[in-house]
Amino acid sequence: MDGTVDELTSAYDELIAATAGVLEARAASGGQKTAEIDAALVAFRERWETFQAVCDRAEDMVERARHRIGSELLVDEATGAASPAPASGVPPINASRLEQTSKAVRWLVLEVQRGAGSATPSAAAPAPATPPAAAATPSSSSVAPSDARFPEGPAR
Repeated sequence: MDGTVDELTSAYDELIAATAGVLEARAASGGQKTAEIDAALVAFRERWETFQAVCDRAEDMVERARHRIGSELLVDEATGAASPAPASGVPPINASRLEQTSKAVRWLVLEVQRGAGSATPSAAAPAPATPPAAAATPSSSSVAPSDARFPEGPAR
């Protein structure tokens, strides 16, 4: 991770230096188009593309770490190996709630597909007669069940 941060810092510093080079070349030329401005703009573009590539790699690294941490937390919760009190103040993942929500989302996707013109859902994922999460709610509407953490209920 430190290498990624160092690479990002270096690319940023080079981009700022290239930006300053363009501004200095423009000021020195009195606003006229010169070979120095063209060279400075080419250098700026190269540094900009390098900076974008480094940012993309850093974003990918963060995303991989987020997925790995999420997977580890889910496994810990499912196996009971999770610590009893989270250190960051974030509530622990409830594996059964996650599974229930996942099933409800799959059910809603199938309902949307049916409503969007798909005559039947794929044979690999048949729709249940009643959605697992909706079976516990008194309403028979096709909106997702409300989350107990949010008293206002589902968005409509």
